[in-house]
Amino acid sequence: MSAPTYSELAELVSVLGQQLSALKEEVTALREENRALKARVGELEAQVRTNSRNSSKPPSSDGLGKPSPKSLRKASGRRPGGQAGHEGTTLRQVANPDVVVRHEPRECGGCGADLADALVVGTQRAQVFDIPPIKVRVVEHQIIARRCGCGTVTRGRAPSEVNAPAGYGPRAQAIMVYLFMGQFLSRERTAHALSDLFGAPVSPATVAAATTRAAGDLVPFLSQVSTQIAAAAVAHFDETGLRCEGRLAWMHSASTDKFALLHAHANRGKTAMDDMGVLPTFTGTAIHDAFAPYDRYTGATHSLCNSHLLRELAAVAEHHEQTDQTPGPDNWCWADQVTDALLTVLAAVDQANKSGSAAIDADVLATQTKLIRHGALIGANTTPANKVEQKHRALARRILNRTDNYLRFATDLSVSFTNNAAEQQIRMVKIRQKVSGCMRTMKGAKDFAAIRSYTATAAKHGITMFDALNRLTSQDPWYPATT
Repeated sequence: MSAPTYSELAELVSVLGQQLSALKEEVTALREENRALKARVGELEAQVRTNSRNSSKPPSSDGLGKPSPKSLRKASGRRPGGQAGHEGTTLRQVANPDVVVRHEPRECGGCGADLADALVVGTQRAQVFDIPPIKVRVVEHQIIARRCGCGTVTRGRAPSEVNAPAGYGPRAQAIMVYLFMGQFLSRERTAHALSDLFGAPVSPATVAAATTRAAGDLVPFLSQVSTQIAAAAVAHFDETGLRCEGRLAWMHSASTDKFALLHAHANRGKTAMDDMGVLPTFTGTAIHDAFAPYDRYTGATHSLCNSHLLRELAAVAEHHEQTDQTPGPDNWCWADQVTDALLTVLAAVDQANKSGSAAIDADVLATQTKLIRHGALIGANTTPANKVEQKHRALARRILNRTDNYLRFATDLSVSFTNNAAEQQIRMVKIRQKVSGCMRTMKGAKDFAAIRSYTATAAKHGITMFDALNRLTSQDPWYPATT
């Protein structure tokens, strides 16, 4: 075989050069694809790690992978259970029982003598609390008509609840609303329970009618509560989604220590908040999450929820732990510093409240504020590798921009550390939805909001749910004292 010529070698080099260029392009493309896939895997892993402890997801969404409880608060030093001075709810004997049954010994346990006339030397009391058999009490109202000598026929007036030949009275209707709206039974189960307990026929339509009628009587009450919350110095606000009429709707919450208001609306943002009627005239301190429409109400002073913040910081720390394999103390995350500083401020506020102080130590607040800002500054200047880390950088920038809003609880001790008060109110919506799956109509959602606003406000004033509902169905609704 003869040696290749120069032209053949040149052609071979050219072909190899083209193949090398193609391979370089392919390697570059594969590297870019690998980078994108790594970023996507990181995002998916972050979604899998998301739970109720490091995000705003409800605990019910954790399923079998529910994380072990991990409190973000420091140990209080108190023993578990009821504390000294706590008023318990143990069943206690009453001074005047309805019935007294005496259990006498007939004969002596020693000699067998008759004890009918023997001296009583001791009495041991034991009381059994029970409910007597329930039976519907039927009251017939006879509307009498009389003819006067002048020829005019005049009829007597029946009470307002008598509006049909046969119908349920206010107490029975109160029980319907109590089981349906208060204890979250479905309409069908409520009807079955009442039929079994009372031995009288109750249909789901009867339950629905009683609920609609009760909610309709609450319009003046809701107006008064809205006015009271709008005039408060501090109020909590939140919103949550719910399925209604086959689509996503929203339940909005506004509350103080004495009033609670729920409002169902098709929208989540400012349109719904305006329709609720509290925030447009509210000039106190509004505690809420970082949902942007709240900030459009410039007449209020804003305080951001630190429970939300702690969950977001926990997500940052967990992501850092998963992705940074640096051993030892060098494996440091800015979110841990912010969390520790925030909890240190909370401990100082708790101590000030216990001691009756009007403010916390200024040096403590200044030092911890600096630590919070320095940690957030580091997070804000990181270079994110994926969308998850972009979200973490946005969180750090939000902390920097709104440090005063997050620390409002430390400069005004009447402001809460969290927005849990509002979340507790709308939690009832989630329970209702877990039972029913959805709200069939917006009218039903609004009825639910009205009745829960009424019973929650009554509870804040020491009025039991059933007592409040009994007054409502008796067309004498309870109203709180105005301030």
